[in-house]
This record gives sequence, C-alpha cells and structure tokens, in this order.
Amino acid sequence: MLFPSIFRDNFTDGFFGNPFGFDHASVNAMKTDVKKTAQGYQLMIDLPGVKKEDIHAELKDGYLTVSATTAQNNDEQDSDGNYIRRERYTGSFSRSFYVGEDVTETDIKAKFADGVLNLEIPKKEPVPKVPEKKIIAIEG
Repeated sequence: MLFPSIFRDNFTDGFFGNPFGFDHASVNAMKTDVKKTAQGYQLMIDLPGVKKEDIHAELKDGYLTVSATTAQNNDEQDSDGNYIRRERYTGSFSRSFYVGEDVTETDIKAKFADGVLNLEIPKKEPVPKVPEKKIIAIEG
C-alpha cells in the first residue's frame, strides 16, 4: 500500500526500513523541469549531492541521455567509537530525452551549479532530405 508523502518521515522508518526495497532518495532522483523558451528548451535536472565529475551527458540518435552516479556515507559514532547509525548509499541514475536528430552536441549548452544541471537545447527545424532518384540500367 502506498502512503502519501506526509507519512514517509516518521520515527518507525529507522526501525523497520522501507518495505519496498528502495531509498527515498532514489525515488526523488533526477527530478526534471522542462521549460520552453524562444530559442528552444531548457532542462533543469536536480542532482543534489552529486559532483560535476560524476555527471555524464551523451547525444546519440536524437536522444540526450544524462546519467549520474553518487556515493554517500552517513556514519555516526558515539564518544566511545561505537556506531549508532551507519547508512551508505551508492547508486546511478539515468534519464533520456528526445531532442531531435538535427541537434548536435555542440548545440547543447550545459552548466552545473548548486546541485542543478541546466541544459539549453536549441529548437531546430528538421531539414527536408532531397529524395534521390535511383536509375535502373536497362540492357539491350
């Protein structure tokens, strides 16, 4: 049974864990806002706790794929050095967006600041391809 987000952060979460087997951070990973501008589109992808060197963007066959990896370690110890809580999270995330086959990697501008990856993608009209005539040679 899924509960509204108001019930996610209660005192039993630390004792019983998540029955669905995923961390709340993975559910909220890579939230993306897409904004239409006069020049094209602007994507704002939330990547809190991710370093710039752990982000990879690739353009292939008209699809822009953004992937990120993260590793977090939340060790807490008491004054004697005994662990009170020890949580580790390692994961990777990926999202793909169709941007069109006429957009090249040099057209896309990317900036990462304050945990937000900002991508500016220009709107390009597809160039109509000129149909080729294929002549068949006739013998005789």
